[in-house]
Amino acid sequence: MKLVIWGSTGFVGTELIRQALSHPGIRTVVGISRHATPVPPESADKKGKLRSIICNDFENYPDSVMKELETADACIWTIAVTPTKLKSIPWDETVKICRDYALTAIKTLAGFPRYRRENGPGPVRFVYISDHFAPHNRSDVMKPLNDYGLTDLALLRGELETRLLTMADESNGAVVSCIAKPGRIAGPGRDSQVVPGLPKIELSVIAAALIDQAVNGLEKDILSNDDMI
Repeated sequence: MKLVIWGSTGFVGTELIRQALSHPGIRTVVGISRHATPVPPESADKKGKLRSIICNDFENYPDSVMKELETADACIWTIAVTPTKLKSIPWDETVKICRDYALTAIKTLAGFPRYRRENGPGPVRFVYISDHFAPHNRSDVMKPLNDYGLTDLALLRGELETRLLTMADESNGAVVSCIAKPGRIAGPGRDSQVVPGLPKIELSVIAAALIDQAVNGLEKDILSNDDMI
């Protein structure tokens, strides 16, 4: 099968690339980022699985991106504005990165013929990494979001979750989607802040869980932190 990883040079994206290269069920790994996607350290690409695609416009894809998406069997979306960078990025740019980019991706995928998949006819699987606390309405906002000034970002991501699931349902079988809602992702070189009520998941564990969903099929619409451990 052919797996596309969006944000392939980031913290989670790099681990997804590493595990995907060694997965026997994946023939092609496409890394899409603003920078070239390297083979991760302590990894190897002996079978030449990795294709690195540079994309500078995530709302108007170049032909190189469209060509890879047309035959993709599954995609994992990691692109987002992290809480630590929220204050340094204008809100309209945050909305574009955290919502509009992903909507463009799933809309594009839904427009391709299903018979063009590398692994045979069928819907493309779209896995979106959201946030443990992301609510679908303001009444569900958890206290830590207010405490850390993350309410608007969380509501934005909750809105996107709903829209991605709806767009998949309305795609006439072209796309199926899954929302992953991890807690604090822990891994090498990542000293993330402990937040009350926020569970933890290891980087290698969430990457393995999401690749399993991409390869073997989506178990449910929403995956909690516990579902992925």
